[in-house]
Amino acid sequence: MNRLYHATLSPFCRKVRLVLAEKKVEVELVEERYWEQSTDFMQRNPAGKVPILKIDSQTLSESQAICEYLEEVIPEPPLLPKRPEDRAEARRLVFWFDDKFHQEVTSKLLYERVNKKIMGQGYPESRNVKLGAQKIKYHIDYMGWLLDQRRWLAGDQLSMADFTAAAHFSCLDYIRDVDWNRNANVKDWYAKIKSRPAFRSILADQVPGFIQPPHYADLDF
Repeated sequence: MNRLYHATLSPFCRKVRLVLAEKKVEVELVEERYWEQSTDFMQRNPAGKVPILKIDSQTLSESQAICEYLEEVIPEPPLLPKRPEDRAEARRLVFWFDDKFHQEVTSKLLYERVNKKIMGQGYPESRNVKLGAQKIKYHIDYMGWLLDQRRWLAGDQLSMADFTAAAHFSCLDYIRDVDWNRNANVKDWYAKIKSRPAFRSILADQVPGFIQPPHYADLDF
């Protein structure tokens, strides 16, 4: 049985879960308390991070390396465009969300509000929360601008860029940190992507101590 060691509200783990589900790969989810850095865990990934995927007798780590592996060994449905320039744009946006958005928004909101409590690392730093709440507006506006010109974030085809962005936004939506009324294009995009079968397990997630908002699993918000 394929196995994914993950954390429920990790956007990197959710990205891998979405790609696996879109490609119809069954996987057992194993919640990992990665911050405890157990010996078994560190042997699976010396970097001390999730996700970790065991598949085809392979043990893979780093979310994008996992997703690229899945794209190569399970080419249907494709999650990267055919043309090199289109693939480059999809990958650019993957890194936009996993790097820039993560640094400016996800780490400031999700990690402060949730991770610190789960890990017993104290209280949220209000300055970081305010910074994240401010920066997310810029990213939503940028996404709205992209979606003015394209059907999906990277072009006319659903791609890994959409799943990466949706992974981050789904985590933030769980803790009520997304203003879906700021941009109609972004709200419509998220409604489309969370209506996909691949999103079902994400919408069913429950995190002890954090109750999902009523709209979280509502396909019509």
